[in-house]
Amino acid sequence: MKNTLETRLGMFFALALVVVIVILELIGSFDYFKQGVRVTAAFDSVKELKVGDPVRLAGYDIGRVERMDLARTEPKILVLMKLNAKEAARVKTDSRASIQFTGLMGQNFVSISFGSPDAPPIDPTRTGTLETDPQPDLSMLMSKLDEAASGIERLTQSVKPDTLQNLIGPLNDFLRDNSPRISGILSNTELVTAQVARQVQSGEGTVGKLIQDSALYDTALAAVSNLTETASKIDDTLADARGVIGQVNQGQGTLGKLLTDDTLYTETTGAMTNFHGILKKINLGQGSVGLLVNDEAFYRNMKVSLQKLDKAAESLEDQGPVSVLGIAVGSLF
Repeated sequence: MKNTLETRLGMFFALALVVVIVILELIGSFDYFKQGVRVTAAFDSVKELKVGDPVRLAGYDIGRVERMDLARTEPKILVLMKLNAKEAARVKTDSRASIQFTGLMGQNFVSISFGSPDAPPIDPTRTGTLETDPQPDLSMLMSKLDEAASGIERLTQSVKPDTLQNLIGPLNDFLRDNSPRISGILSNTELVTAQVARQVQSGEGTVGKLIQDSALYDTALAAVSNLTETASKIDDTLADARGVIGQVNQGQGTLGKLLTDDTLYTETTGAMTNFHGILKKINLGQGSVGLLVNDEAFYRNMKVSLQKLDKAAESLEDQGPVSVLGIAVGSLF
């Protein structure tokens, strides 16, 4: 091969083309020559986001920012993203996009969430739209940090030696004036602690017996056993009561028959019906009792008879005992 100028120029352009392809691949711009799925998201502010910044799914790169435009009908920034065809199937229709940053001075990127498992994936044949979450405002965060630092600085400036002396001085005076009492309290506490420790080790005294003596444990165990037996008896009583109720429901025994047998109800109903019929006949004046209750002639005759009997009794009282006896003997003979 001849080392001519044309040959050297061709090799130079071929090498330059390879270098350009490698550079485009490294910076991600080579994605324009690949097939992918495009999705859009509308943000209130894109901050420092630029075309070519990565798009990540839970931190994993799945595409690049392809274009950014102002929305026509609302105060939003439309961000067009191109996702790799393979990873785009993991993005769901309810996935949400947000602008994140890798550090205080790091690169911005678009973060996409997985979405719910039951949601369908985005349609690869047309551009989908994702809902967005408000992105953190770095300037606002820095402003809040600055305000917090200013507050701490003001606090440190307000705390002066005189202020500390005013705060600590009364405490020092209290400790100095009550030093003997505090020492006595500490000594008594140490003494009591030592006595309790000796009682625990020897098993003497109230604390020692509570810890070493098993009588309290035995008493508590017996009480628990009695409670267990009582509970068992209560269970047996409840079982017997359930048995009696079951027998009553089945119509067994006197009470069961009274509650479940219709014979008593039928007989009672018949007796009440008959009694109602008798009362009805009496009200209508039927039968002897009806005539007695409803016949006025019988009432008048009875009244006349009682009046005659009353007069006869009065006449007997007037005649005296001898006359009455004579009349009685005469009526006999």
